[in-house]
Amino acid sequence: MAEPSKVIHVRNVGHEISENDLLQLFQPFGVITKLVMLRAKNQALLQMQDVPSAVNALQFYTNVQPSIRGRNVYIQFSSHQELTTMDQNAQARGDEPNRILLVTIHHMLYPITVEVLHQVFSPHGFVEKIVTFQKSAGFQALIQYQLQQSAISARNSLQGRNIYDGCCQLDIQFSNLDELQVNYNNERSRDFTNPSLPSEQKGKLSQPGYGDGAMYARAVGFPQMGNAAAIAAAFGGGLPPGVSGTNDRCTVLVSNLNPDRIDEDKLFNLFSVYGNIVRVKLLRNKPDHALVQMGDGFQAELAVHFLKGAMLFGKRLEVNFSKHQNITTGPETHEYSNSNLNRFNRNAAKNYRYCCSPTKMIHISTLPQEVTEEEIIAHLEEHGTIVSTKIFEMNGKKQTLVLFENEEQATEALVCKHATSLGGSTIRISFSQLQSI
Repeated sequence: MAEPSKVIHVRNVGHEISENDLLQLFQPFGVITKLVMLRAKNQALLQMQDVPSAVNALQFYTNVQPSIRGRNVYIQFSSHQELTTMDQNAQARGDEPNRILLVTIHHMLYPITVEVLHQVFSPHGFVEKIVTFQKSAGFQALIQYQLQQSAISARNSLQGRNIYDGCCQLDIQFSNLDELQVNYNNERSRDFTNPSLPSEQKGKLSQPGYGDGAMYARAVGFPQMGNAAAIAAAFGGGLPPGVSGTNDRCTVLVSNLNPDRIDEDKLFNLFSVYGNIVRVKLLRNKPDHALVQMGDGFQAELAVHFLKGAMLFGKRLEVNFSKHQNITTGPETHEYSNSNLNRFNRNAAKNYRYCCSPTKMIHISTLPQEVTEEEIIAHLEEHGTIVSTKIFEMNGKKQTLVLFENEEQATEALVCKHATSLGGSTIRISFSQLQSI
């Protein structure tokens, strides 16, 4: 072990670990005077007020393995006796406040566009410019605020947070640039102070469905699309191919159901992937038919678009708009408008982003911390052949991906096991757009 020093060297500091996490680890032992995050090396240097404080911390953590957000970190005395200005500059000005932020997105399971970033960062102040690019560190963005205080506020609030549940984690540093240069307004860059910039270099066609025109025409022109900003953010300013955004019929007719296996709660589980459910009614005179009333016309259109032709319980579903605008309440109608299992009451942009046709892969969240792969397989294996599973942890919460042999088996698992209890926790299941684990 190196000679005792008031500077402590911390290793295995993952991108999910913030300065605040490290401060909490060492504050019980004394005053911390300096902290340098060496992000590129997954390390940190931390200076205590005096050597005895540092010695107490190291003695304590010799017997107790220090862990932050489920990750073991390793500590030792630094070869430095004092942190100098040069050591602090090793952060490449990453902690020197500036109105421009450098944002790295880790664990990026879903595409991140300028619109998504603007929705995330604009609550903290006026965002002037955004530029996105791909680097060896992963997907990155530069975000320029009008005011430095806005950038400081955004970094303090958003560092280490996820854009979507369990993925797309924000790693935020201050940039050392003074001004961003933006030449085009499109899905990769945007100057919010100059909306007249072209979308591409002259002679190139802009990608359809992107750019200010598409985003604001849809958001303003179709007021029945519930949360227009969330929709624009989720779908990159456009809409999925084949979805118009102009439908105003909220009720869907589902036919060719398997009447021996289906019930209202199973239909709720399937259709709630695409929007909030108001009511569900199985038709007594046509046992293989049901009506599902969605929260708005856009959510109903997503359900029709993504579920038409899906296989469930050995039947190929027919999903169409109903001639009925609403389902009337009655003894044969199941009411879900106040259900806390409706997904789109919170984090609407995240949930729209999950919308897709049924896939072979499901994503399970809100799992108990001590859950095992064996318990997950035992909970789901009656629905089909499980090819592989992967348990991972985001923000200290267990989640898993489960790959089935085909889409029908994964759909059955979602329909039957979403909102069921596993180890005392009510689990949440969505389709995953990942192709493999």
